[in-house]
Amino acid sequence: MNRMAPRTLINVLPLDVRLMNNAAAAFLLVFTALTVTAALGWMAKQPVFSLKAIHIDNDLAHNNAATLRANVAPKLAGNFFSLDLARTRSAFESVPWVRHAVVRREFPDRLRVALQEHQAVAFWGTDTEARLVNSFGEVFEVNQGDVEAEDLPLLKGLNGQAALVLQTFRAVAPLFEKLDTTLSELELTNRGSWRALLEGGAVIEMGLGSPADIQARVQRFVATVAQTSSKFERNLESADLRYGNGYAIKLRGVTTVAVGNKQNNK
Repeated sequence: MNRMAPRTLINVLPLDVRLMNNAAAAFLLVFTALTVTAALGWMAKQPVFSLKAIHIDNDLAHNNAATLRANVAPKLAGNFFSLDLARTRSAFESVPWVRHAVVRREFPDRLRVALQEHQAVAFWGTDTEARLVNSFGEVFEVNQGDVEAEDLPLLKGLNGQAALVLQTFRAVAPLFEKLDTTLSELELTNRGSWRALLEGGAVIEMGLGSPADIQARVQRFVATVAQTSSKFERNLESADLRYGNGYAIKLRGVTTVAVGNKQNNK
């Protein structure tokens, strides 16, 4: 007896019915999306989501709630949902002394902000400018009144050279302390030559070179100058370290030269 294979019945809907079903599904998706968007828009406009407070996570040395509010609040627009966090971060970073800001929302009506302030390590340019160098070698500006009380060295150079000048300062400043003096000013001139000014007014010409080159010249100078002019060290007027194996010093009222081959590194 022959058995017939089972038949599979396929119910094919007419084309117009399928089109109607697809259109209904698409309409439902669009309707749902519009409803959700409208609901979110309605929620965003409710007073409960207006920003009520800004919480600063860390203690600050140069700013307080009043200064932050005066500088930042006028630049904020929107509520908890619509506030532009990137623009808000920029608003905080435009405040004097603020180097970096991290801003995040805190539901339903707060902002939480972590601020990093500049750590000033030197003046930059001239002592009449309100520009400072931070610990990263970055130049930043502050209010003139905030600078007067700072007891910092002065660094000089062209735009973009602050990090290099700071690196060299850190390399040589501890060496001068061995002579019981302080490096109060370091300049990288337009010609690329290094010049230092000590606390007592002595000018030290150090010539061209990298921070390592300058450090080596100062080490040689510091190691021998105390022996050369021990009883005159407070009367040092200037020193020229631009010699291959020596240096020249000038004392107030006396000139002493340690002979060497002067290099062409003015």
